[in-house]
Amino acid sequence: MLDEQELTALLLSLLPSPAFLYGAIIFGILGMAAYAYGRRKSSTRIKWLAICLMFYPYLVGNETWALYLIGVALCGAIYFYHDKP
Repeated sequence: MLDEQELTALLLSLLPSPAFLYGAIIFGILGMAAYAYGRRKSSTRIKWLAICLMFYPYLVGNETWALYLIGVALCGAIYFYHDKP
């Protein structure tokens, strides 16, 4: 049986780090802005990239480096395709 301190330490180890939470929030906001931009420009490619940007943090797990790497790559793809139809 776990005592209170061990249980607290176990539960805190399951939570994502603050850097992960901030990154997920930032990339979610950027994804919403990119989706609005893609809708205004009628760009299906931008809209799908924005949807990926909003929802990929749920698939990454607790790997902060992967969150930022994929987020920057998706933002770069949105920037690359922003003026293409």
